[in-house]
Amino acid sequence: MTAPGELIIEPKNGQPADACVFIIHGLGADGHDFEPLVPALALPESAHVRFIMPHAPRLPVTINGGMVMPAWYDILAMDLGRRVDEVQLKKSAERIQALIQEQIDQGIDSQRIIVAGFSQGGAVAYQAALPFPQPLGGLLAMSTYFATADSISPAEANRQLPIEVHHGNFDPIVPETLGRSGVDRLKTMGYSVNYRQYPMAHALCPQQVNDIGKWLSERLG
Repeated sequence: MTAPGELIIEPKNGQPADACVFIIHGLGADGHDFEPLVPALALPESAHVRFIMPHAPRLPVTINGGMVMPAWYDILAMDLGRRVDEVQLKKSAERIQALIQEQIDQGIDSQRIIVAGFSQGGAVAYQAALPFPQPLGGLLAMSTYFATADSISPAEANRQLPIEVHHGNFDPIVPETLGRSGVDRLKTMGYSVNYRQYPMAHALCPQQVNDIGKWLSERLG
């Protein structure tokens, strides 16, 4: 897979960033998909947050007839558990981990780095954050599923990672049962998870955006 770069949004107040939020988009989208979310979060002026929104490479996707589109990994079947190409997923997660390490190397405290992902990007976020060898500031999984629950090797450094999981109860793309099963797996693995349900489909709603803004402010403000 090639790495087509990232959309980077620096703090709006012109101050040097002392925190970083990664937002990983879903299938068929790109980093610009969540660009409008940044101002809508209404973070306080004291939060000097850099947002990094990577762009997925273009891959053939089996469930879409082999059509080539932006994808973090191939989805092989839309069964209950989502059969996916784990090799590609883990390679995408390694790319995100490398980007996280770049931020640490540039002086950002690892505990002020948050990884968020939507849909397919959420599966990558799980795989990027939980095994990361340094403690991170949080994981936000939106309208997604825990695709690598059976093969992941979590790092002890992130056993206390703050985890938020959001899902819409009218989601026709990723059923809420998949989101809840991921939460259940996390809890059996010993993680503390905050689950929020919203009356929406496969998208973000205003209340969710407000909740994300508050959560980020608590963690990074």
